[in-house]
This record gives sequence, structure tokens and C-alpha cells, in this order.
Amino acid sequence: MEERELIENAIEVKEVCVNYKSLHNVTIRHSAFRKRKKEEEFKAVKNVSFSVKEGGILGIVGKNGSGKSTLLRSIAGVFSPNSGSIDLKNHSISLMALGIGFKESLSGRENIILSGLLLGFTEREILDKMSGIIDFAEIGDFIDKPVNTYSSGMHSKLAFSITAMLETDIMLVDEVLSVGDERFKNKSMSKMKELIEDKNRTVIIVSHSIELLREMCDEILWMHDGEVKEMGDPDEVLEHYLKFMTG
Repeated sequence: MEERELIENAIEVKEVCVNYKSLHNVTIRHSAFRKRKKEEEFKAVKNVSFSVKEGGILGIVGKNGSGKSTLLRSIAGVFSPNSGSIDLKNHSISLMALGIGFKESLSGRENIILSGLLLGFTEREILDKMSGIIDFAEIGDFIDKPVNTYSSGMHSKLAFSITAMLETDIMLVDEVLSVGDERFKNKSMSKMKELIEDKNRTVIIVSHSIELLREMCDEILWMHDGEVKEMGDPDEVLEHYLKFMTG
């Protein structure tokens, strides 16, 4: 059988739009005696299209509020876009992001099981990986305490450890690598590089770290005000982005 000459896409995003509904703040008295104001829609992601090859590493950059995390959560299936389509080609997918996927009242250990089940793993597979996840996270006795008692650093460590040890075809990373102590940053970076060495794994990284994106990514997608401003070679796109931000 001949080896495939063309690498297939693992992710295809076409004309995706994501809108948020918002209401004006009003007092209880006003809300009781006045007609409710019409909801306003904020367009967080506007007609975004791109694809990522199987085994590719895409970095997404942009100022705060540009729609990066919203787009990532749509790809992960946290919520559905208002229009457009996202095709993951039946690949398994996981999202590393603060505040996503954990039930705050449950312990870290219980959340490992819950997260694993949501990712499609069996309880036996999760339990087989449990000790490795706990050891990597390095949060000590907090593993059996409710997640709502965790610091942001502990939260990010556990989130990274679960996704790193319960390996999926597609990994989405939202700033988690930049949170935590310096030693854990270095350890998580080494683990991420190890995961990326698998050419069948596809990765999207949202980060403000230009150095990280330049080092790890095959392509960069620059988002601005919910739209794709530029996509292409990391050095070229990041240079344009930095000039834009500092100019």
C-alpha cells in the first residue's frame, strides 16, 4: 500500500460565528415595572475559517478580547457556534483551560475520573493512569480536597496533568502552560514537546508567549476583534503582530 502523499486535515473550521447575548444592568424595581430591554448581541467570533493538518501545531495569538478562547471552546464543543461548521474528522479532543471541565464541589481525584469519562475513556483506563496524573500534578493532599479550594496554579497543574496523561488525538491548550511555578512550567513544556513528537497528534495553542509560539508551532493564526487578521509562517505572522501591538 502506497504511503499517503497528502496529509489530511484533522480540524476544519468554516465560517464560524459566535455571539454573546447581554442585557443592560437595571435595578429590580426598574425590571419589575418596565418592559425588558431587547437583548444585545456581541459578536465574539466573526466568520472564522481555517484548517489544521493531522499532526500540525497551530498557535493562536491576539490581544485580550480578540475571540481566541471563545474560538477554542467552540472547537472543544463547550458550546456551539451560532453559525458555520467545525469538523474534527471523528478525532478525540481535549481542552486544557482554567475554569473548564471541573466540578468545583468534587475533589481533584473525583474530577480526574469525571474528566476522563467525558473524554471517552473507560473507568478502568482512567484508574490505570490515575497515579501518573496525581504524581505529575504535584498538588499533594489537595488531590482529595474540593477543587474550589485550589489556587489557580494547582488548578492549572491538575488540568494539564489530566490532558497530558489521558492522551487524545487533538489537544487544545489555552494559556495553561504559562501558569504555575517556574519548575512546573519547564516540566509541562517538556511533556508537551514529548506529546507533540507524535506526528498523529494535532495541537492548537492559545498563548501570549511569543517565544513559546515561535518555538512550538508550524503556523500562527492572528485574531483581531473576532476575525482572522493573518495566518501563516510563525516568524512572519508574529513579527507583524508585534509591530501592530507596539506600533
